Amino acid sequence: MLAFQAPRLHTHSFFRPKTHRPLIIANILVTHYEINRLMPKRSSSRTLLLGIPRAAPAPHPPPEDAGIDENTHEEGKVGRSEPPIELSIQSESKPLAEDLPKKTGTMKLAAVFGFWYLQNVIFNIYNKKTLNLFPYPWLLASFQLLVGSLWMAGLWASRIQPYPQVNRKFFVALLGPALFHTIGHISACVSFSKVAVSFTHVIKASEPVFSVIFSALFGQFYPIQVWLSVAPIVIGCALAAVTEVSFNAEGLWGALISNVGFVLRNIYSKKSLQDFKHVDGLNLYGWISILSLLYLFPVAVLVEGRHWVQGYRTATAAIASPSTFYAWVILSGVFYHLYNQSSYQALDAISPLSFSVGNTMKRIVVIVASVIAFRNPIRPLNALGSAIAILGTFLYSQATATSNSNKNNEPAKKTS
Repeated sequence: MLAFQAPRLHTHSFFRPKTHRPLIIANILVTHYEINRLMPKRSSSRTLLLGIPRAAPAPHPPPEDAGIDENTHEEGKVGRSEPPIELSIQSESKPLAEDLPKKTGTMKLAAVFGFWYLQNVIFNIYNKKTLNLFPYPWLLASFQLLVGSLWMAGLWASRIQPYPQVNRKFFVALLGPALFHTIGHISACVSFSKVAVSFTHVIKASEPVFSVIFSALFGQFYPIQVWLSVAPIVIGCALAAVTEVSFNAEGLWGALISNVGFVLRNIYSKKSLQDFKHVDGLNLYGWISILSLLYLFPVAVLVEGRHWVQGYRTATAAIASPSTFYAWVILSGVFYHLYNQSSYQALDAISPLSFSVGNTMKRIVVIVASVIAFRNPIRPLNALGSAIAILGTFLYSQATATSNSNKNNEPAKKTS
């Protein structure tokens, strides 16, 4: 009888909490990667988050001794068949055995969504706290990309995350997506520095509007129901903008430009990264972070570098303990990377439609949490506009999913 040994979880020294580290960071590092290893994996690639087609799964060759049993006529079974023992017990226990993995998978999925939402809320709160004290979004955005780059370098060096096989052609193809990612990230950070977090996220909910427009410009047309679904988004965002207490034109334009950047990143990724489907989403995001840092930091020095020293002195003087300011900056960088990484984990475990719905719910959670944390005043019409815009993103998710499903069913109808 063969004995199987259960796989052991990695317990690399990098993730062992030490007494001098803050407890929250140590717990997050441990649980984050254990959940990642235990999550049920879907066949879909995580690169869907950037709009990259999924790679076909590699075929598994049959074992050399596989054959057809002369008694059972089933492939892959060798030797004589034996009558089943205690059939009634097996048939009764089978549903229980099937239900257990489903319940376990649901709990793990809920944990991943919970971590995704929690990390996003923490990032938005500490990102805004830092910008209120140190209003230099170009430097903060660069630091957040630096943290992500160092994080991925550590994962690759420790072999916790397999290092992708890449070449010069890959980096050339990645220059475009990384540039648009840089534009999207810095524009959002500028918006966060000028207006309330809730308002930025309401405007960022209009991303589907830019998606259908730019897709049409690149030759990909959506059906009429998709176009109709973006109408509530436009109406809701317009209503929220005209009734926003903290309205600022620079903050509005920052959120809109961020949408353009991320939409173009998704579209450009489809076209330029067709030959690199073997690079999974997490590794792809790691390299995008590194290239985006190289794009952003030199420009950040030119835009606001001359103000950093004085801004640092003002920030540390305005707070009781400078270590608190340092903690806010570090937490914004760490959780910026973690919430992006968790989004890949969630997409790896669920369908793109479920991910899109979850992303809509995430925006609601962030808006509510930021309003509570910063006590931003909200007018009734502003709340109504925000709700209409969020509802529009949900309708867009449903409409695009239906459209994609119909496209996938068309070849099957033609061949039948």
